[in-house]
Amino acid sequence: MSYAIESIAKSIGARRVGEYETTIDWLLTDSRSLSFPEETLFFALATKRNSGARYIPDLYDRGVRNFVVSEEDFKEIESGEWGVESSLNFLVVPNPLKALQKLAEVHREKFKMPVIGITGSNGKTIVKEWLHQLLSPDRCIVRSPRSYNSQIGVPLSVWQLNEEAELGIFEAGISEMGEMGALKRMIKPTIGILTNIGGAHQENFFSLQEKCMEKLTLFKDCDVVIYNGDNELISNCVAKSMLTAREIAWSRTDIERPLHISRVTKKEDHTVISYRYLDMDNTFCIPFIDDASIENALNCLAACLYLMTPADQITERMARLEPIAMRLEVKEGKNNCVLINDSYNSDLASLDIALDFLVRRSEKKGLNRTLILSDILETGQSTATLYRRVAQLVQSRGINKLIGVGPEISSCATRFDAGIERYFFPNTEALLASDVLKSLHSEVILIKGSRIFNFDKVSEALELKVHETILEVNLHAMVENLNHYRSMLRHPETKMICMVKASAYGAGSYEIAKTLQEHHVDYLAVAVADEGSELRKAGITSSIMIMDPELTAFKTMFDYKLEPEVYNFHLLDALIKAAKKEGITNFPIHIKLDTGMHRLGFAVEDIPLLIHRLKNQSAVIPRSVFSHFVGSDSPQFDAFTRRQIELFEKGSQELQAAFPHKILRHICNTAGIERFPGAQFDMVRLGIGLYGVSPIDNSIIHNVSTLKTTILQIRDVSEEDTVGYSRMGHLTRPSRIAAIPIGYADGLNRHLGRGNAYCLVNGKKAAYVGNICMDVCMIDVTDIDCREGDQVIIFGDDLPITVLSDKLDTIPYEVLTSISTRVKRVYYQE
Repeated sequence: MSYAIESIAKSIGARRVGEYETTIDWLLTDSRSLSFPEETLFFALATKRNSGARYIPDLYDRGVRNFVVSEEDFKEIESGEWGVESSLNFLVVPNPLKALQKLAEVHREKFKMPVIGITGSNGKTIVKEWLHQLLSPDRCIVRSPRSYNSQIGVPLSVWQLNEEAELGIFEAGISEMGEMGALKRMIKPTIGILTNIGGAHQENFFSLQEKCMEKLTLFKDCDVVIYNGDNELISNCVAKSMLTAREIAWSRTDIERPLHISRVTKKEDHTVISYRYLDMDNTFCIPFIDDASIENALNCLAACLYLMTPADQITERMARLEPIAMRLEVKEGKNNCVLINDSYNSDLASLDIALDFLVRRSEKKGLNRTLILSDILETGQSTATLYRRVAQLVQSRGINKLIGVGPEISSCATRFDAGIERYFFPNTEALLASDVLKSLHSEVILIKGSRIFNFDKVSEALELKVHETILEVNLHAMVENLNHYRSMLRHPETKMICMVKASAYGAGSYEIAKTLQEHHVDYLAVAVADEGSELRKAGITSSIMIMDPELTAFKTMFDYKLEPEVYNFHLLDALIKAAKKEGITNFPIHIKLDTGMHRLGFAVEDIPLLIHRLKNQSAVIPRSVFSHFVGSDSPQFDAFTRRQIELFEKGSQELQAAFPHKILRHICNTAGIERFPGAQFDMVRLGIGLYGVSPIDNSIIHNVSTLKTTILQIRDVSEEDTVGYSRMGHLTRPSRIAAIPIGYADGLNRHLGRGNAYCLVNGKKAAYVGNICMDVCMIDVTDIDCREGDQVIIFGDDLPITVLSDKLDTIPYEVLTSISTRVKRVYYQE
């Protein structure tokens, strides 16, 4: 739903500063999640370590014009260099978080459909996602994305409610007393589900009973409450809460309960469950055998029965329940190691799951088991009790080596079995400074820790790559190229996508992306999701487009907020299915139209069906529509290019007309920016020009990359001898031959050998002699004053990359992107 900015200001009791008239569709609290700046309202939330107000200038440059700020932050904005303009809006409030929650309350009041509120210590997300799997075939459902169950996540979830919604399903999670009241006012559930009560976040509660009573606050005005009637703690708390709601307390022991579970039979790979409800007996099975899944399924059963889902549908759909994806990442490590990275949280339950995964991995590969474990935080248990249980888990899982990080686990070192190899460090920096990681060999290594321990650094240390030859990258020159093409834009509001795929055309994606982000480009584009996830891990917050999304990489895209190109119905349907499974809604996608390239893209005649598919789901939403020029760099194809523009204009207008929100249009590549300014539309895509090469005439604009190495050895070779493999290096005179540490494994094309090309040594041309080898090649330095250790330029300012590409009868793209990842990148600013 859209709200006028003035309406929002009144709803949250804000003082409005600014006169920018607009409507709001999207709420934002994390600048990394920005997708639709034109219709976004940013809440500048304050945390213990950060302030959202810091990101306002960057968001403004990225197109956001509406901000909710505190009185204190607004005073700093008014007095600072950035200033306040009339072309935007500040909604000034005492507390932006409370304003966000109030807006969610107002929005929730507009809807009268059933809403399921789920709380508990474990299983909330699984119950929510399984309910969606069980109920969505018959209903339009809005549900919390992922684990959006906090004071910030809940209002963002509730905001997704719209006129089409027939059922809402929202999680509510708390970590201390007094938090549930705010969540209850936003969710206003009519159906409540309490999953269980455990020790997570127990440190802020006097007892489990106190925590349970706080959680039951969510259900104060519910029509029905669902819970495990066999759980004595929960049953007692429900009785004390004096809820007015009807109770569906399912039980495996009490036949008088409304929902009696008469039999649970675990098979090899599934569980058969029989039950009686309203004097009717039925049976279903689930494809799981663990107790947690059985309890979660019974909570879902009760909700389905209350919503009058036919028993035969429940039976059919329960059998097809899909597991909720785990977050364990498996990576190749050096020294024949396998890395399992689970540095997202650190509690006993998830440690047990991760250790089980470790055991199965190590059994398959026959490798030793190593656990790198940080302090486990916020459990509410005493240190001694906690690490006694951790030690029991470590011993029962057959861990061969334990590396403990943190003061608490280090203080309990003696609790761990003396029969295993043990190391303890006060912090991650001490571990990285030691030699322990270097000694790991032929092991499956579980890296398990709380986020604050930054165990990603441990994972990176186990994957390091080193090589001598370097690629120097001039970031200042790249910015000059960016500004060169920005100067060609007809309208300053035209957005720009910068291509950083293929490791930023060989230049190294992180530093390039970081620099582009600092210069406020609107989008970065990479080929595959792994490229995008690496940028996210490195701290890149700009919007990232995935140009070649793989069906196996959807989870990576969801996890790291990477926006895929979608070019056919097969990909679209698979993406929608995956997003639904993950609990994701309104995930931005970029629609590709085929206007003549005939490589990838929807045909223009497919657009009516495409619109139908998009409008009948809520998992994804089109952020842009684009196409690809075939020959914008050459005048001989201009007539064809103009036909492409006409076809794209027709197709993109048809798509836009079907949706109320702004869909960005873009077709211009680097050459198109320069040669077809009338087709710049809302956005353009800058590729090879960013890296200094004009695609129109192959001229160098500002050289960005210089590939250089050094002379390893110089030897005198007689005229009669040959140089290199297969004796292909024939000499015509006594020669001085230098060996340099670069070969075809580094990206130096083998066809440049045998005198077909040259490099520069101390400014002089030195021809390649003989065949180029994998790691080394030889050059003729007979007439050059040089010595071992002197610098050699493969391409750069004085030897344009186009010299090599012309010799190879190819394009500069190929030469740049062929530079191996083992070549070290060095970045500098002039």
